[in-house]
Amino acid sequence: MEKIIIIGGVAAGATAAAKVRRLSADAQITILEAGADISFANCGLPYYIGGDIKSRSKLILQSPESFNDQYQTTVHIHTTATAIDRVNKVVHTADSRTGKKNQFEYTKLILAQGGKPIAPPLPGADQDHVFQLWTLEDMDKIDSFITKKQPKTAVVVGGGFIGLEMTEALAKRGMKVSVVEMMPHVMGIMEAEISGFIQEELTAYGVDLYTNKALSEIHANTVLLNDGTKISADMVLLSIGVRPTLKLAQEAGLEMGPAGGILVDSTLKTSDDDIYAAGDMIELEHRVLDKKVRIPLAGPANRQGRIAAENALGKRHEYKGSIGTSIVRVFEAVAGITGISLKAARKEGIDADAIVIHKENHTSYYPGAELVTVLVVYDKKTGIVLGGQTAGYAGADRRLDVLATAVASKLTVSDLADMDFAYSPPLGNANDAINMAAYVAENRISGFSPALTVNELDTYLEGKDALWIDVRDVFSFEKSHVEGAVNIPLEVLLPSLNKLNKNRLTFVYDQTGKKGHQALRTLVGAGFTNVINVSGGFISLSNYVRAVEPLNFVLNLPVPEAKKIGETDADEKAKDSKEAVKVVKEEVTSGPLIVDVRTEEEYEYGAYPGAINIPLDELEYRASELQDKDRKIILYCASGARSAYAVQILASLGFTNSENGGGLAKMMSRYRNMAK
Repeated sequence: MEKIIIIGGVAAGATAAAKVRRLSADAQITILEAGADISFANCGLPYYIGGDIKSRSKLILQSPESFNDQYQTTVHIHTTATAIDRVNKVVHTADSRTGKKNQFEYTKLILAQGGKPIAPPLPGADQDHVFQLWTLEDMDKIDSFITKKQPKTAVVVGGGFIGLEMTEALAKRGMKVSVVEMMPHVMGIMEAEISGFIQEELTAYGVDLYTNKALSEIHANTVLLNDGTKISADMVLLSIGVRPTLKLAQEAGLEMGPAGGILVDSTLKTSDDDIYAAGDMIELEHRVLDKKVRIPLAGPANRQGRIAAENALGKRHEYKGSIGTSIVRVFEAVAGITGISLKAARKEGIDADAIVIHKENHTSYYPGAELVTVLVVYDKKTGIVLGGQTAGYAGADRRLDVLATAVASKLTVSDLADMDFAYSPPLGNANDAINMAAYVAENRISGFSPALTVNELDTYLEGKDALWIDVRDVFSFEKSHVEGAVNIPLEVLLPSLNKLNKNRLTFVYDQTGKKGHQALRTLVGAGFTNVINVSGGFISLSNYVRAVEPLNFVLNLPVPEAKKIGETDADEKAKDSKEAVKVVKEEVTSGPLIVDVRTEEEYEYGAYPGAINIPLDELEYRASELQDKDRKIILYCASGARSAYAVQILASLGFTNSENGGGLAKMMSRYRNMAK
């Protein structure tokens, strides 16, 4: 009979025990857990503190009794493994409550002790208002402190996954929250422009960010940073990383790897043939880098627990490694990463590039469409997808899973370009954001559309004199633009080319990158020799600037519009729409009447001076407001398409002198020429 001892529960350990029992009816299974809980949803802890999860009991997945009932497994909690006698195959333990010592024999041993939060030796870190979050007990202490003490301010140290999830939770509990992060931006594993999207959301919800700074002291109601900054802090959460629990394995003489974890082979066997390991303790093969790394994530830990159990019972199931797919939601904003970043790829000597696109998560004409950002890292020679990152308010998770599949399967960008995705107007696009990202990557690889991500661009610009052309509409340009850029909307770009130097380094950008590509092709077709499109356009530029201060260009951005917890974007839009409803009652004057047939929302953003707004859908029953059917009427919209229909509608109603003015850009160009 096999005697399987598993040291550690939760993700890898509990999963391993369950798998052993499913494979063997007669194996003797024992779990030794140092803490009070054998199996709980540790990823759910911040959401209980924040109030999203109402019932604490839902976080408890198994008790020692229920685990024994279901899997006939003996569970010893509050039991610390103190030593492994590898020769006699015995684990020595001590009860953390009573000090009582015990020992357990094994035929196979599975180590699943995970890791522990890093506790920095800071002055004041031992005070009662300073916390870490790792266990149910930690969660209970935090929840009790908030309930009893009613803190008004909180400082979260560390801008990683748990830190940001707790930032939201504490804000939902009514606190003014500040985040302190040593890296240049939060979520340091992600590109700056992806992190910038998250940072904008944090700022909109009133969170103060202190990046490139470190905590130096903790006082009763304040913390002190290494640059002398003092921040109010009625409570402090330390979330600066996790260190693997290795003391037991090291003292047993098990081999450690170069990345600081237990070295295991593809079957998760350690340097001892009878000992396996899984979870945050181990080093595993990175499926892109082909080297040993540590990836402390719940998903890989669960899968490793299953595989370690199989192999401990004599099977041979090889673990293929991980690509580190992970995702975070902060308030309403979502961002994720899979595979490797462009910086990591180039550091490893891989000849890689990256592109960024922003596209609606479903058709733009169906209500509720939100832009989703897709960043793809790929090998320039082979086109193989090496990694990717996504961000957005809707659909970022779905696209990240596609990229993770591509990375794990070593698909190319051309494979993604030709891939069919589920499409229906409320759910997707005929050309999904993944397809579009692949098209852009193919264009960069072929040289058809030279592009740089903003991070690349910031470095590339050093010491160079470049012309920036902003091809957005004048109203977007006036709100914010790269300092020194000239505004030439795409619709009027071609007639303006004679004013530009065809041999000067030229950067073009629009809002998302799509029209920037069109502008680049227009310039190249006209003989321009050195044109580069800003990958991701103004959105990428602004997200980058939200995260880091550019070295070689200047972009001043307005403060993000404030958001309130519990008030959704839909609520805001409904309120704004209600306030914006107007009835046109203009007196008839001489000269053409300018009619904007875009939606009220588009009109409110910016319109031709003096234009009245009658949306196309309302034109037929509001045409009487135009009064004189013989007066000259110029109609326009965003591109000229809707206004063309508007001309037909007015003609059918007897209006004799209406004209399609085209898109807003052409109309504003006309206005500028008239002003001259």
